[in-house]
Amino acid sequence: MPTFVQILDFIGTFAFAISGIRLASAKRFDWFGAYVVGFVTAIGGGTIRDLLLDVTPGWMTDPIYLICTGLALLWVIFFGKHLIHLHNTFFIFDTIGLALFTVVGVGKSLALGYPFWVAIIMGSITGAAGGVIRDVFINEIPLIFRKEIYAMACVVGGTMYWLCGLAGMQSYGCQVISGISVFITRILAVKYKICLPILSGNDEEGQEKEG
Repeated sequence: MPTFVQILDFIGTFAFAISGIRLASAKRFDWFGAYVVGFVTAIGGGTIRDLLLDVTPGWMTDPIYLICTGLALLWVIFFGKHLIHLHNTFFIFDTIGLALFTVVGVGKSLALGYPFWVAIIMGSITGAAGGVIRDVFINEIPLIFRKEIYAMACVVGGTMYWLCGLAGMQSYGCQVISGISVFITRILAVKYKICLPILSGNDEEGQEKEG
């Protein structure tokens, strides 16, 4: 029987793959191109995390990630018209994947004995890096580099995981609260247009260069 973390990983893979394939379809990619975008979206963050943690990436030992991406492609093919008409489809699936992958990244890092601050970073990489690769593939500015709250939602979720652990909660409770924290943070940030301050350049220097 798969563990709770494995179930979260599979659901997150499916959700992230759909978000990538959905954007690829909007860019009029063919089926293979859309599959590739969906796959790298789903496994990109986890692959970088596993390489940094010096473990074999999960997709190299278990074909379920390839299968999940294939199912996501079929889902978009058969229900694509309905998904296209739903304006918030990409946002919802992307947010679900972000929350679940953050939990998986934090949990795996802690299980390997790394300190909490490394776990929070690994959770953020797991959640956000796949979306960066996806956006580069489809020639968009990655969400993580825009003013929207994206990777910071992962940091919030990772911090909540750690705090729940300090409070003596079981791992299941830490995972649930962490994932909900990421999801709510992202939803509230977009709904109320909450963003981090923008680092502005030197206007005077820019004007001198133009002159």
